[in-house]
Amino acid sequence: MPVVKTVTPPKAPIVDLKRASTRLAALGHETRLAIYRTLVRAMPEGCPVGDIQTRLDIPNSTLSFHLKKLIDVGLVIQERRATTLICRADGEAMDQTIGFLGRECCADNC
Repeated sequence: MPVVKTVTPPKAPIVDLKRASTRLAALGHETRLAIYRTLVRAMPEGCPVGDIQTRLDIPNSTLSFHLKKLIDVGLVIQERRATTLICRADGEAMDQTIGFLGRECCADNC
C-alpha cells in the first residue's frame, strides 16, 4: 500500500502578517475605508484628489491626512499629471492583502 504524505502549506512569513495587519488596520478607519473604496471603484485610472474630496464631502486637510496613511502602508499610489494630483488604489497591494486571508483558508485543522 503506498504511503500518502500530507503536505501542509507553508505558513506565511511574519513580514506578510505584519504588512497585512498594518494595511487592514489602516482600512479599519471609516474615512480611510471610504477613500479606498472610492479609489478601488475608480481603478485602474484613479481619481483626482479634488474629485475624492467632492465625492466624500470631507475637508482637504482630513483627506490629506488619511491619504498619507493609505500611501504609507502601500495601498494607494499618487502621481502628478500636470497640475492634478491623481490617486490610485494599488491593485497588487490589494490582491496581496485580501489574498493573505484567502491563502490561509482551510490550512489547519482544530
